[in-house]
This record gives sequence, C-alpha cells and structure tokens, in this order.
Amino acid sequence: MESRHTSRHTMTIPPGLVEGFTTLYGTPPTGVWSAPGRANLIGEHTDYNNGLVLPFAIDDRTWCAARVNGTGVVSVASTAQPTRHAVAIADLDQARFEGWSGYALGVAWALHASGHDLSRAPGVDILIDSTVPLGAGLSSSAALESAVAVTLNDLWELGLDRMALAKAGQLAENGAIGAPTGIMDQVASLFGQADHAVLLDCASLSTRAVPLSLERSGLALLVIDSTVKHAHADGGYASRREACEKGARAMGVPFLRDLTVADLAKAEAILDDETFRRVRHVVTENARVLDTVETLASSGPEAIGELLLASHASMRDDFEISVPEIDLAVETAMEAGAVGARLTGGGFGGSAVALLPATQVHNLTELVHAAASDRGFATPAVLIVTPSEGARRDQ
Repeated sequence: MESRHTSRHTMTIPPGLVEGFTTLYGTPPTGVWSAPGRANLIGEHTDYNNGLVLPFAIDDRTWCAARVNGTGVVSVASTAQPTRHAVAIADLDQARFEGWSGYALGVAWALHASGHDLSRAPGVDILIDSTVPLGAGLSSSAALESAVAVTLNDLWELGLDRMALAKAGQLAENGAIGAPTGIMDQVASLFGQADHAVLLDCASLSTRAVPLSLERSGLALLVIDSTVKHAHADGGYASRREACEKGARAMGVPFLRDLTVADLAKAEAILDDETFRRVRHVVTENARVLDTVETLASSGPEAIGELLLASHASMRDDFEISVPEIDLAVETAMEAGAVGARLTGGGFGGSAVALLPATQVHNLTELVHAAASDRGFATPAVLIVTPSEGARRDQ
C-alpha cells in the first residue's frame, strides 16, 4: 500500500462530486456537507464504560452532496459504489439495513426512532464521497453517519444541536448496524477543532476543546495503518464489553467509570484474572486521560509520551486487543525517535498513532516499512493526521 508522508489536504470538496450527483440524480445538489474521521489520542474502550476519552478529528473527511426530492424517499449512493440504496421515510419503522448504506440510511431511522417528527420531512437524494481509510481505526463509519446527520438536520430543518446528532449517529451504529460502540467517534467528528483534541466525559456528555499545540512544538501525529482489517460487530469487541459489564456488576457499580485506581485491589481479590485485567485497563485508562489533559496544559505535547506508551501496554496485556503488527509499529516508532505511540481505535487490527518530531516523519516511515518487511507483514500505510475542524456545511 502506498504511504503518504504528508497530509492530503482533504479539506476541499472532492473534484467530480457535484458533477457526479448531477449525473446520477439528474439535477445539481443544493449543498455539500462533510464530517471528518477521527483518531484517538488516548482513552480506549472507556467510552461505553461511561468514562473519559480524548479523540481528535482528522483531515480525511466524508462528503455528502444532497438535495431534497419530491418522493418521500431517502436515497444514497457512493462515488465508489453508485448503486442507489433507499428507504421511504414512512417505512422507517420497518426498515432493515445492511452493508455500507446502513450507516447512512440508519441515521434517518435513528432520527425517527429518537422521536423527532419526520412526518413532513421531504425525501432526500445523497451522493457520498470519502477519503477516510476503511478499517484503519479512523472511524470511517462515524464520518459517514455524522456527514449524513448534518445534511439531514439542515435539509429537514430539524434544528438539532451537535450532541443530538452524535446520539443519532451512535444509535444508527448500535441499532441499525448492530455494533455495540460508544459515542466517542461521533462526538469527535462533530465537535472537532483545528489543533485541538476533544475531552469527552461519556457520563455527562460534556465536551471541552483541549489545545494540542503541535505545530508550535514542532511535532506531528502519524497514523500507522497496519492494514490488518477489523470489524466492530465481531465477537472480540463484544466480549470485551461484556467483561466490563461483568466487572462492574461484581464491584457493585453501574459502570467502571465509578471505580478509581484505589479500587483495583478489591477488584483483584473478587474477580477472575481475565475480568480483573479488563477492569484494570479501563480504570487506569480513565486516569491516563486526565493525566494527559493536565500534562498538555502544564508541559505541552512533548511530555505525554509515557502516558501513550502505558496506554498501549495496557491494551496489549490487560485488554488484549493489540496484534503483532501494531506492537511492531509502536516499537519501531519509538526506535525512530517518537515521543510516544499506541494502538488507536477498537483494536484487533487497525492503526497505531505516534507523536514525533515533524523532522522524523520520513525516517519513521522507512523504518516501519523495513521492520514490517523483515517480519513478513504487509506494508503499513503511514499518514500524517492533522487535528481538524468537525462536521460542517461546505457549499
């Protein structure tokens, strides 16, 4: 796979999207909306435990060219797969979803299921284009859901705030697709700001923009895509969530968020070893998120490396969601001079994120490629991710 040493400057509307919409639907779109993918700086598998996360929006985005139609039907197609998929607004109660279009049409279902009145909502035609890599742990699904959510919010004049749209995206993923994910990805996609991460408290759903100061510090964030594909709907992700719920029940709390590091001795005494290690990851990861926010404010991004490495070790050893390709990427990034590195995303493949001096990007890329080749692994894709603006109307 070709590596990218620089950002792809994907903040502009893809060429051909508007023309492609016009060709497909026979009339120009009335607007173009977009939403970014996300990477997670720290805070993994804490979101569905009502915990703390620190993601950021990236500069790869998903776009929706769209306009209302007179049919009462929401129709979606993609520049990559121009076959149209559609659902009648009146039939949303009975709708069943599958494939990529379920993430898009599922948002319309989720808005309906959330109690928003769609009785007068017009049909909508949508054409989608995206540069968010698939299966790389960069949440291409949340980018699609969030882009469709801001599109429908505008065209249906719903007047919903960003958190309501994030909830609709999460409900689409949980209810229409069947993936038991938290709300972090949608919040990052909708609330992102340039050169900031988003601190999300998943219990209160409060958000705060956290300055990263990367350019001022001469640092860059790289995502190293192992190309090992993962699927959130599979058993590994669900079993981790079940273990967390089991641990919370045994400890007598609603969510693992309600435990602190001081509770771990009791947890170790009453839980089986595997469940304890799952619990320990979540509890210590919540603490690391707060430590990272504090360290960024007091000492800058150069000082958070040990926290990133501790997070990776916890995911590798306690939560057991890393894979050899990701472990190698983290080890090689550190050898190349990274400040810190860790698995990012749901695990079982996907990507690592590395924080390093911008001058070392080329060196790291070469070393990661050589290390993967030596081990017989697929060549990773290496890309700079720039913390960027969240979902918006572009045209």
